[in-house]
Amino acid sequence: MSNDSTKKVFGVAFTLCLVCSLLVAAAAVGLKPIQEANKVNERKENILKAAGIYNEDESVDEQYKQIESKVVDLATGEYVDVDAVAFDQRKAAKDPEASIVIPPAEDQAGIGHRSKLANVYLLKEDGQLKRVILPIHGKGLWSTMYGFIALGPDLNTVKNFGFYEHGETPGLGGEVDNPDWKGLWIGKKVYNDQGQAVIDVIKGNVSADDPKAAYKVDGLAGATLTGRGVTNLVQYWLNTGGFGPYLKRLATERGE
Repeated sequence: MSNDSTKKVFGVAFTLCLVCSLLVAAAAVGLKPIQEANKVNERKENILKAAGIYNEDESVDEQYKQIESKVVDLATGEYVDVDAVAFDQRKAAKDPEASIVIPPAEDQAGIGHRSKLANVYLLKEDGQLKRVILPIHGKGLWSTMYGFIALGPDLNTVKNFGFYEHGETPGLGGEVDNPDWKGLWIGKKVYNDQGQAVIDVIKGNVSADDPKAAYKVDGLAGATLTGRGVTNLVQYWLNTGGFGPYLKRLATERGE
């Protein structure tokens, strides 16, 4: 058979494609445990950052021993007997049996549905609560933004805030990653005197003379819709549709 024959060309191409496919499949299978381990490690790192105790020079696993992981029933605010390490809140949100559909009128975060259960993370020192770290997510302008908000022992003061995954426009909505902007959240108050989560990303800058300045965060220049999305998702998750019942129960247990 001639080296230039059509059959030989197709035969070589087919064999090459088959070998490449097998190599790619083998690599994907072989690397999956490593990818999963990296994913778990990255999540722990993000939780440690939200807790304000992350040190890049120390082992993530060693630092994470300071974090108490639990799973809570969002409807009741009660802890449930579920393996907090194995529980995947994002996966549960896609399971009709493990999630609820959020009525449009109540879907402030624009997520459509949520898991019935949720992860919570506690940082304690000498048995005293120092931080409550809560996972939050919701729609921005272009993407669903995923992050954490950390509250102090009064369960009202923001101690840390940030997103670890989003697809907002770099230089505009993507400024949610800007350390200076995230720093503006620290010390802000979430709940008003009526117990409603009212913290708000405004358009423009917060005036020091504003009597409600403690509940407001400077807006993102040129990214009003992303800022509105941040407001909506934070208010949703910290009100009755999200972690509100849990935080109220936690405050009652602590005699507050």
